[in-house]
Amino acid sequence: MNSLRLAASTAIALSITAAAHAQEGVAAGESCLPQGMFAQPDYISVEQHDDSRVTFRLCAPEAREVRVTSNDVDYAIPMGMAPGTERGLAMTMDETGLWSVTTAVPVEPDTYRFNFQVDGARVPDPMATTFSRERTGINSTFEVTGPEGAFQSWQADVPHGVVSRLEYWSAPLGAKREAFVYTPPGYMNGSESYPVLYLVHGAGDSADSWTSVGQANDILDNLLAAGGAKEMIIVMPFGHTPPRADANMLANTDFGQDLHQALIPHVDANFRTIADAEHRAMAGLSMGGAHTIRFGLPRPDVFSHIGIFSMGLGMGPDDVANYTAENGDALARSAEEMDLVYYAMGVEDFLYGTVEPTRSMLDEAGIEHVYNETGGGHTWVNWRRYLHDFLPRLFRED
Repeated sequence: MNSLRLAASTAIALSITAAAHAQEGVAAGESCLPQGMFAQPDYISVEQHDDSRVTFRLCAPEAREVRVTSNDVDYAIPMGMAPGTERGLAMTMDETGLWSVTTAVPVEPDTYRFNFQVDGARVPDPMATTFSRERTGINSTFEVTGPEGAFQSWQADVPHGVVSRLEYWSAPLGAKREAFVYTPPGYMNGSESYPVLYLVHGAGDSADSWTSVGQANDILDNLLAAGGAKEMIIVMPFGHTPPRADANMLANTDFGQDLHQALIPHVDANFRTIADAEHRAMAGLSMGGAHTIRFGLPRPDVFSHIGIFSMGLGMGPDDVANYTAENGDALARSAEEMDLVYYAMGVEDFLYGTVEPTRSMLDEAGIEHVYNETGGGHTWVNWRRYLHDFLPRLFRED
């Protein structure tokens, strides 16, 4: 009886919706909306063409204005959304209520975040199957395939690791926390123990960002298949902590306490890790790079490999002096014991001015480092490539 009531209610709702669309100028039976109880939408929302231009589509018969948008400036530019122009790509509606637009230029092979803006409201693609969380909110994602982006693409002919969502209790913060954990191919059925990389996202992102848009799991899968990196576990924590008065997002001691007192012990107790500094690394982008500078670089007792992407000291006049005063002895030990300090920055990054004071601090502390200066800015386009360059350098016997 309940099923009959549901079917009847659904049929009535569909009839009312169809009538409303007819009043709006889209005839019943001609709408892009599904026309039966179990019908599915019959369109492709993101389509890559042979010339790498991309068409976006959205079924929204009652909308007045629809645009394709991206919060990532460096993603927006190749899609024709240059700074200084009206936000997003304007879409046009056909007689069925289906909106569409095609980029004016080819989109470079890579992974991109986007949403639709429907009458001013931000809406994820309802036809999408891949999404990426921000600190708050969500993005749809799509990938433009091609040889230049193959290093980050899922490949059918390589073994694949597993990404798991981990929940754990943080006694220092008095809160439940989350992290995403990549385990390499063979981990689930094996007995071997592995080194661990703790990999942190940026200020606008979330714990899933390094896999949902950063493609960290695919990047490492492909490197492992080619013999280009050591097998390892990657732990991707949530870089933000519960809000409190006077908290400093970039010098967030709450994150440091959670990392060292809760997350690392939990991972070592529940995964097959090699639980010593020689087999533990930390890296991060932007805010995650700040966390790495604060809670990784001065901790050679915990980490032997460090990666800093698109972040540095020197945004404030006393940043470097305060940092070295607080960590002088630890940095001296890092100079002796760290196996790798890797630093990467794009010349168009708005934080590029922090490179010189940060590298000078490293030099004055006697910390040798690998510096990777690239084009581009503060973008996932760069961060995926930094990770691809960084991973093969980890846990090498030489």
